[in-house]
Amino acid sequence: MAAILLLVLQSCGGAQKPAAPLSVEASWDEVLERAEGQTVYLNAWGGDPRINAYLRWAGEELSERQGVTLRHVKLNDTAEAVSRILSEEAAGRTEGGTVDLLWINGENFAALKEAGLLYGPFAERLPSAEAIDFEGDATLRTDFAVPTEGYEAPWGRSYLTFAADRAVAAKPPASPDELLSWAEENEGRFTYPAPPDFTGTTFLKQIVLSDDELKPLLNEQPTEESFGVVWEKLSSYLDELHPHLWRGGRDFPSSAPAQRQLLADGEVFVTMAFNPTDAASAVARGQLPETVEAYTFESGTLGNAHFLAIPSNAAHKAGALAVVNFLLSEEAQARKADPEVWGDSPVLALTGAEAPPVPAIMLAEPHPQWTERLEAAWQERYRR
Repeated sequence: MAAILLLVLQSCGGAQKPAAPLSVEASWDEVLERAEGQTVYLNAWGGDPRINAYLRWAGEELSERQGVTLRHVKLNDTAEAVSRILSEEAAGRTEGGTVDLLWINGENFAALKEAGLLYGPFAERLPSAEAIDFEGDATLRTDFAVPTEGYEAPWGRSYLTFAADRAVAAKPPASPDELLSWAEENEGRFTYPAPPDFTGTTFLKQIVLSDDELKPLLNEQPTEESFGVVWEKLSSYLDELHPHLWRGGRDFPSSAPAQRQLLADGEVFVTMAFNPTDAASAVARGQLPETVEAYTFESGTLGNAHFLAIPSNAAHKAGALAVVNFLLSEEAQARKADPEVWGDSPVLALTGAEAPPVPAIMLAEPHPQWTERLEAAWQERYRR
């Protein structure tokens, strides 16, 4: 049993010998010197083969160039890693933590920042950060309305994108009202991932933010009154929509890739992803028909930046800093922006590289507490 436990701990970084404390004031030469030979456990969503392949490439480059080993700890939900960090803090484990680096944003960042469990500020001290326009782009210093203050580094941008098979949906719905009418006319041909899946929750927020009367309420943390107003209107809309969904709204796909497969199988005519090139990449790989095209809601689409953060008890902070700096390099950002690789929008201007286009109207993420409240209310009302 002890041997099995050791293997489990090693798989998530728990058996590592912690390095000596690293000051945020340390020189970059010192960071690189201490990073060599370290193994960095990056806890990140593991549900997309393209992202997993990209991280394998990054690991190969880091190993060859800087002697840093990158291990991708695949998560179903970032909250898994956040819970582990909080548990370690409660147990008094202030050094040698199991999470070295975390792909994060929204309520997960807010929770760790509020608890004081993040290392930093480091983001704007990285050499690669010199190419990032922190001054000109406020979204890179704000995460779901919460100031980042350098405790996480922007890694990419994404926004909710719909995709329709134009062979069977010549004029796909481009607003909540159009979606409701379209679903009634095309019974069973639309669905969305079940919250708390990130894309499913984003769909809920997209519906709310498309309502000009509700949009201002989401700029602040929800109160009982404001949440009641939003949920009453949203649930009324969903109550009307659900009977016309795939399987009558009794079942929902577990993720955006699962919903994309429903489109590939011809079970639904419209899908969605929090990635502007998801559909185009799937078409190029032969996973979707060539008649599938991406689009966004006419009133604007919900978008945000996603980040990389280092827990305050990370075992190998120097290695984590080296990994982040490489992932923010022009080379790594250009590869990530390639639709054939990942198609994730970069956080810096790329020389001679074609990045995914940004919609004309971008809707800002609401305060992170709205995510938790909406997910809980959705599950209580609709989870079968």
